[in-house]
Parts: sequence; structure tokens; C-alpha cells
Amino acid sequence: MSSDVLLDRMMAFHPKIIDLTLDRVHRLLAAMGNPERSLPPVIHVAGTNGKGSTQAMIRAGLEAGGKTCHAYTSPHLAWFHERIRLAGELITEPALMALLDECIAFNGQEEITFFEITTCAAFLAFSRTKADYTLLEVGLGGRLDATNVVDKPALTIITPVSIDHQQFLGETLPEIAFEKAGIIKRGVPVIVGPQTDEGLAVIEARAMRVGAPVLAFGQHWHVQEEHGRLVYQDERGLLDLPLPNLPGPHQIQNAGAALTALRALGASAEQCEAAVTRAFWPARMQRLVKGPLVELAPSVELWLDGGHNPAGGQAVAATLARMAPRPTHLICGMINTKDVRGYMEPLAPVTESLHAVSIPGEKNTLPAEVTCEAARAAGIKATVSGSVAEALSEIAATEPGARVLICGSLYLAGTVLRENG
Repeated sequence: MSSDVLLDRMMAFHPKIIDLTLDRVHRLLAAMGNPERSLPPVIHVAGTNGKGSTQAMIRAGLEAGGKTCHAYTSPHLAWFHERIRLAGELITEPALMALLDECIAFNGQEEITFFEITTCAAFLAFSRTKADYTLLEVGLGGRLDATNVVDKPALTIITPVSIDHQQFLGETLPEIAFEKAGIIKRGVPVIVGPQTDEGLAVIEARAMRVGAPVLAFGQHWHVQEEHGRLVYQDERGLLDLPLPNLPGPHQIQNAGAALTALRALGASAEQCEAAVTRAFWPARMQRLVKGPLVELAPSVELWLDGGHNPAGGQAVAATLARMAPRPTHLICGMINTKDVRGYMEPLAPVTESLHAVSIPGEKNTLPAEVTCEAARAAGIKATVSGSVAEALSEIAATEPGARVLICGSLYLAGTVLRENG
């Protein structure tokens, strides 16, 4: 028996993969003795893009100051263990198995979604292990997300909000911002990353209703790149720091939110520098430097990114545009719920071609042929390949010095990380 077997069993607990409500979560947590009430101080992060990177920077800064952090993220990339970090260390397989067994026993025959029961499992683990902070990343939305059961977090953070997951969160940006703003709690400071005017209005209205102090980008804190440095300023003064080690101009904004959180928690300038220089977050413009794929095409500069919505496409395009000139080719696999053309259009000016693939083992994959047609509609020269390895070989054969970015979905990124590990 392994944790994979138990996780598979959990998938059958509820007919819907996503079913946004908190009733089942509250029921199971109560059966467990409400572990969510015994967590170290919680920093709760919602938003459309940048949640994971922002959380990673906060963790790097806190750990540089000698603090220990629990962390909960989703989805995982290669292995489920990535979702649960106890006092800085990924949960072990034996500990995960015991935890899942316990949660299945507590849940009995009641319906519950996979994300709900695994989130409760994380809370149970966090409540039993000493740490200084708990970093929680929202799974989807915020208001009705399974993580939104902590009454009094230390901080809440809302990274940039854009259109995504409309089938669950609403068709308009204000509707989606309303769901994200649901994590704001009475009297708890909320750090707000760059937003559209309509999104910010919704977030500020929610904060005003519950008396939550707002620390908003452009009002209470500012961050920008100047002369190859990151310059951050708030009412406490100015920080002149190296650029984030996580690639891409969008990481400047994520760093700003992380620095605002760290300053609110009393972090030192040294901790703030560590936040931007020591953070690691896989599959966010990650350079692959070893493994079978690298060995397959050693002269290719190989990258991996899991951004999957139009905002993610814009971020990737901006990152590629700032890199040293090099012919750039994409290997892309998408999920069938995404705005594929919206993702690809920003990439058209910075790429030579796209090889479309279906995501192995993913029932919601967009067929490679459909991805290929969407790329062509977005103005990208595109073809279909049978696999990532096949596409990489084809690119390397015709342009051995190319830059290749595997992109389009976190599920594809996870497949790549598992196979190239």
C-alpha cells in the first residue's frame, strides 16, 4: 500500500472534482477536533496568478530569519508530497500514508471532494508539528475554497486577479475578484497586489465591510525595476535589492507583495533580500539543466513553465522578450477548460514555432490537434507531435542551438518533472 493508492481511493468520495462549499470541510474538521484552530499564525494567499511564487518568497524570507514554516500549495507537479511542507520539510511517504488513513477513517462514508479531504489532512499535520508560521495557498477562488476556514489569520494576500476558471468563479472580473476577496477577515490586514480598477474596487469594498486594513500596491507600497535592481518603498522606507532569482518581470510584482508581508511581520532588510534571492518555485520559467530530456538535446536551452491562462501567457512572453536573442520554439499541451488562444496570442511575437502535444494520462487534456489549430489561429507556425521527447528531437534536429520552452499546463509540467527527474 502506498499513498498513491489512498489518494486514488479519495478521488471516489465525491462525484464532482470541484464542488465549492465549506459544509463538508467544516464537518470533517469538527470530527477531527478542529485542527485548523491550532495552527501557527496563518498567511493566506489568493489570486489568479503569482500565489505560489509569492508564497515561496515569503517562506524564503522567514526562513532566512530562523523561522520555520508550514506550507500548503496546490496542485502538485510531480508528486502529491509537494503540497504539504511541515516546518520547512516535505512530508514523508510514511507520514502521508498514516495521515490519509486517519482522514479516511474520520470521514467515514460521507461525501467529500479530493481537495477538501487532503486540505483537512494538511491542517491535521500542521496542528501536530511545531512551526512559527503557516502559509496557505488557496486552491480555487477563495470565499468557498477549502482553505478558507481559519477565522483569524495573521495576514491575507491577494495577488493579481484576472479571468480564469469562469465555470466556477463567474464570467466577469468583478465576480472573480469577489470570490478571491472572500479570504479577507475582520480586522486582519490584507495585502493587495496590482489589480485592475474594477477588481480593486471589489476587494476594497469587502475590506471596508469587515474592517480589514488594506495595504495596496500603488497606494501603500510601490515596487519597480530600476537599473537592474528591485526598488521597493513603503511607509517604513526604501529597499534597494537584487532582482528576484525567479525569472520574469512579473516576479517584481510578486516580490513586492512578499516584501510587504515580510515588513508587516517585522522582517529585517536581510530577510527581505533573502526573499528575492533564495526562493525556488518549480515550473515557473524553470531552466532544466539535467535529466533525460536535457540529454536528448544537449545543445538546446530547455525551459519549463506551467502558466496556463492569458495572464500567464503575457508573463511568459515578457520573460522571453527580455532574454538574450535566440530562436525560441514552444512545446505546448493544454487543458480543455482554458482560453487557449488567449494564452497563445501574447506568445506569437516571441516564438518561431509551436509543437502541440496531448498531456499523457490527463483525461481533460486538449487534443494536440486542437491545440495546434489554436496556435495557428493566434499566428504561430504549429505542428502536432506525439510526445514532448519527439517534439524536442524534431526541434533539435532542425535548429540545435534553439531555446525550447515546454509550456501550457501545470499538468504537462508535472509530467515533464516526473519523467525528467
